[in-house]
Amino acid sequence: MARKARFIVLEGIDGAGTTTQAELLSAALRREGREVLTTGEPSDGPIGNLIRQALTGRLGLPARAGALSDETLALLFAADRMDHLRAQILPALDRGQVVICDRYVLSSLAYQGAVVPMDWVEQINAHAVSPDLTIFLEVDAETAAERRSIRGGDAELFEDPERQRKVIQQYLTAIRSRSKDRIARVDGNRPLSDVSADVLNLVRQELKAAGAPRG
Repeated sequence: MARKARFIVLEGIDGAGTTTQAELLSAALRREGREVLTTGEPSDGPIGNLIRQALTGRLGLPARAGALSDETLALLFAADRMDHLRAQILPALDRGQVVICDRYVLSSLAYQGAVVPMDWVEQINAHAVSPDLTIFLEVDAETAAERRSIRGGDAELFEDPERQRKVIQQYLTAIRSRSKDRIARVDGNRPLSDVSADVLNLVRQELKAAGAPRG
């Protein structure tokens, strides 16, 4: 899309720090006078809420027949994404805001693509608008597990260590498959301040190249 507003996505496995970095990045950009929408997926819309229930085991098949299938989850994520675009992301971009999104299509390719054909996941997300910049926070499975244990909260479906290692490899496969997208890889194992500095620098470069005005 020809626009000066920018759509930035942060990606990584659970515990990579995407949520923290999205918040730090948004705060830094606001201090610089930019209008920012900070959002994430699953969204806070109706389908996003269903996904959260499914991920924490509160929603499953009728008659207690088990968890939702991997295919169903992939479809739910794709549907939530389209609602998220229409309700929040595209209107914010039309207003000239910088959109910072915690997870997007690459997450579906990594998480659902690890258990169902990635080509199919690509197809059901074919109408999702491409980000201007995706920043992938590379964190090893052990570091991510330590961070998740510190933050606490309900365990989610994809947080098994072995599955996380598989998702890391799937992320790398997905990144290679999307050669037309601008995807930057940042070492997320380092101290928080070092990671946030790199993330902010990448986004500043993107905004400067686009000529995105400050508010």
